[in-house]
Parts: sequence; structure tokens; C-alpha cells
Amino acid sequence: MADWFALERDIKAMLKQPEWDDGSIGPVLVRLAWHASGTYSKKDNTGGSDGATMRHAPESTDGANAGLEKARAMLEPLKKKYPAVSRADLWTLAGVISIEAMGGPRTPWYPGRTDKEKPKAAEVPPNGRLPDASQGAPHIRDVFYRMGFNDRDIVALSGAHTLGRCHPDRSGFSGPWTNTPTRFSNQYFKLLVNEKWTKKKWDGPEQYEDPSGELMMLPTDMALMWDPKFKAVVEEYAEDKETFFKDFSAAFGKLLELGVKRSASKL
Repeated sequence: MADWFALERDIKAMLKQPEWDDGSIGPVLVRLAWHASGTYSKKDNTGGSDGATMRHAPESTDGANAGLEKARAMLEPLKKKYPAVSRADLWTLAGVISIEAMGGPRTPWYPGRTDKEKPKAAEVPPNGRLPDASQGAPHIRDVFYRMGFNDRDIVALSGAHTLGRCHPDRSGFSGPWTNTPTRFSNQYFKLLVNEKWTKKKWDGPEQYEDPSGELMMLPTDMALMWDPKFKAVVEEYAEDKETFFKDFSAAFGKLLELGVKRSASKL
């Protein structure tokens, strides 16, 4: 039986790493949990966090997952320390703990995922299921509706961009969304609403910058302001952090559960 409380303490203890982006690996662990889960398709009940299939091709080769091999490697010592814990549980729990440790809400989380060491081809989701940051509102809806989310869920989950930054050697994009990339807040929405965003003049892919040139938004971020239904929720979250936290917790908890097949009841 795994000691979940001890594992939680160990995850919290490893988050501060001065040599990593902005001094914390929390944002990349959130990205790992998100991307491991965001491959789900309700049409055929494939994908999702169960199986920890990001270790296997073709999912391991998806450009959207570039750099996440580092996050997975960071968690391997904990896998060795807690052998009864599956990687699928470890990756998702690390995301949950990271969000809370960075000032965000506690997300409902349940163990019981298993790892697929030699999955069948049909058990590894194909590339292209994760959001493409260069796209607009129709693409965003295609991706999230495929998983069973609605427009409000989409905006709530997009709020995770309050954390971390983009890297030219991974996604091709560059820079942080906010001035506090290791603190979970509604700052992402406040900036979307209140700053003037203009297309960045550079040799990289299309992205947008604030007047200082220090912060950036992706085309998918800007789509939340350009689409009237999304924009209404963005403006609500910019004004009401507690509502955003509540909605994010529910949507992120749902995301982590997609496709999970347990042999027993939730523990």
C-alpha cells in the first residue's frame, strides 16, 4: 500500500529547483499531468492518463510533448522510492500537488491508474490530439469537445497558462504569460483583458506581446478574447478569482479522470 501522504510531501519538497525555469519545476509538472490526460477521446474511450502511455511511440514523439521527457525523468526517483505507485498516478498527482503548492486550489484526485509497459498500438493515442497553439477558436473547441468539455471548461483549463513559460527549443514560442509564472492566480485573465496585445515582430511563429515586450500570448490565448462566448468567461474570471479557482479545480479534476479504468472502487 502506498504512503500517499509521504509521497505528497516528497513532491512538494522537490518543486523548488533554482536551476530550472523561474526556480520551480511546478509548472512543467502541471504541463505533464495536462498533456498525459488531454489525449482522451470520448468517441472511442481511448487516450487519457491511464497507462502512462507518453513513454511510448507515437505519443512520445508528439511535438506538443517536447521537453516533457525532462519532467518524467525528474519524477523517476519517486517512482523508485514508491514502487507501488504507478507512473500514471504519479504524473497526475504531481500536477495536482504543484498547483496547490503554487497557490492554486486543491483538485479532486483519486489513485488507481495503471501503467502499460507493452501497450497495443490501439492503446497509445495518435499524435495531434493535444491543442495546437497556433490555431483559433474552432480548433480549440474541436479538441476540448472531443474530451467532453464545454466552453466554460475550456476557458477555465486555459487558465493554467498563468504558470510557466514557452521555450523556442520546445514549442517554438518564447516567453512567460505573466510576471508571476510560479504562482497560480487569475493574472492570466487580467492580462488578457487589460493589456494591449500586438503581434510580435520576430523570426518565430506567430505570437503576441504586451507593450513591454516581456510577456506573451499565443494565438489560442488570443482566440479566447476574439470569440464572444469565450470572452465573456475570460472577463468573469478576470474579476472573480474564487470562481475561476472553483471552476478550474472541477475541470482539471475531470481532465485527470478521463479514460481511467479502475479495477476497484476509488480509494
